[in-house]
This record gives sequence, structure tokens and C-alpha cells, in this order.
Amino acid sequence: MEALLAQPRGFCAGVARAIEIAERALEAYGAPVYVFHEIVHNKHVVDDLASRGAVFVDDIDAIPHGALTIFSAHGVATAVVDRARERGLRVIDATCPLVTKVHLQAQRYSQRGHVIVVIGHAGHEEVEGTRGSVAGEVHVVGTLEEIAALPMTPGTPVAYVTQTTLSLDDTRVLIEALEARYPDVVGPGLDDICYATLNRQRAVRTMARSVDLVLVVGSRNSSNANRLQEVAADHGVPARLLETAADLDAAWLAGVQRVGVTAGASTPEHLVQGVLARLQELGATAVRELPGLAETTRFRLPEILRAAS
Repeated sequence: MEALLAQPRGFCAGVARAIEIAERALEAYGAPVYVFHEIVHNKHVVDDLASRGAVFVDDIDAIPHGALTIFSAHGVATAVVDRARERGLRVIDATCPLVTKVHLQAQRYSQRGHVIVVIGHAGHEEVEGTRGSVAGEVHVVGTLEEIAALPMTPGTPVAYVTQTTLSLDDTRVLIEALEARYPDVVGPGLDDICYATLNRQRAVRTMARSVDLVLVVGSRNSSNANRLQEVAADHGVPARLLETAADLDAAWLAGVQRVGVTAGASTPEHLVQGVLARLQELGATAVRELPGLAETTRFRLPEILRAAS
């Protein structure tokens, strides 16, 4: 059995920036540092930061008055920003710049009089942050049925934005349905889907042509990791999502000659290496990294941390 390793995989620039923000805040200011929601959707990253003094909360009112607080990479609603200010919290914003771009887009459309449609998964922190960043009317849709059920009549000025971690193919279908229902709708096309999501999906699509099974290393609450599993399955290859090597079931490998391995954008590389080591224990005689795009994107840290370093 041969193991093929997708390239690119794992941390994107937004995730790397958010984690570095949390690490530098702990170094510069000491524990505790409060983080509103999981900094990124990976349990091992969260547990590691918690062991160093990060305190993760889902209620802004659970943070002591005046405490140092980090907003997660997924972004937050305007009401959360306002409440943090009311409580005198010292905030460091780790929102991915590409998510911030979506917020600003939605706000501009709304200010011009458009009803906003957010294409994404209702309840996901990023979608809720985008929804909550807009003062006007907002609807969230994630299926064709939800688009068909939108209450706006034809002729209503409608604009859409999308979650950054969606499947390229699925999002294209939803945008086409929205355009069919509202011919004058405006929006960014597929440009809101982040470069890292696109790159990882394309790498999996290419890898799927050469393997009998795809293993996606990532957390079950990670949107982009789930999309990677779906992309592989949509291309006719069995795909499994696993958080660590301990989740790897030897029965999955029955009859497999080539297994492909990739990782979601919030998955640390050491978890990928753990899965590869387990595959070798189970009979993989070779590990080969596939050629792929080398990502060079980097996002600057907030000024407060640059000044503290």
C-alpha cells in the first residue's frame, strides 16, 4: 500500500495568524487570556492553548470586566463588539482578513438598500458573525429549498455573500439558483471562498483520481475539513474524516492499494504525520507527497502585538 499526501494541506494563513495571535498574547500579557469561541475549529489547537492559559468562552458576559480578550478567526457580530466595549474588554481581533472582507462587502450592499443573502451553514460562527455585522435584512441559505423559500418578491434588490469555507461546486449551484430567482441579484460570484479552501479542494480533486480511499484529518466541526471529505466522495472515492491517528480503522484499508491523505485548514501538521505513521504500521510501504501549489500568503499581526514583540 502506498500513501499519497496532498499539497497544499493543513494550516492556512488566517488560521496560522489566529494561533500566533493567541500564543503571542499569552507570552506578552500572561494568563489568563480569554478567547470568544474556539480560536479555530480544531480541538487539539484549542486544548494546547488552554493548557497555556487561554480560557475559551461562548458568552461575552462570561469574561471578567476589563480582561484581555481575543475574537476568534471566524469573526463576530457587531453586537459582540459593542458588548465587549461596554464591558471594557481589551480586545485583540483575530478575525481572518478574508472574513472581514466578507463583512465589509455585506455592509456595503446593505447600505445601498439590498436585502442580504448569506450563502452558508446557519449556526456556523463565521455565518453568524457575517449575519450580525449587517444592520438591515439578512437571510441565510444553504440549500436549494431554502433559496426557493426566500420571502423577497422578484424585483426586490438582493445581494449575496458567501461563507469562505464552502464547497466550490455546491456554492456554484446555489448562486445559479439565486440568480434564476432574482435575475438582478448582485454578489461576488465564487470570490468569497478563500484561496486556501479552493487550493485544498482542488488538490483533493486531483488526488482522488489516483487513490482508492481519501483520509481527511480534521475536526468534525471544521467546515473546510467536512467539505474536503465531500469533494472526495463527489469524485467517486470513499472518504473518511478523522481527528487523529487513533480514529483510523484498519478495516477501512481492506483492498486499498493507494490511500490519499489531506488535512483541513485548521489541522496541525503533527496530526497528519501521526496518521501517516499509523498507516505505515498498517502496511503502507511508501509515503509520497504529490506536487502542488506552494502557498506564500501571510497576514500581518495586529499592531498591539507587533508593538509588544
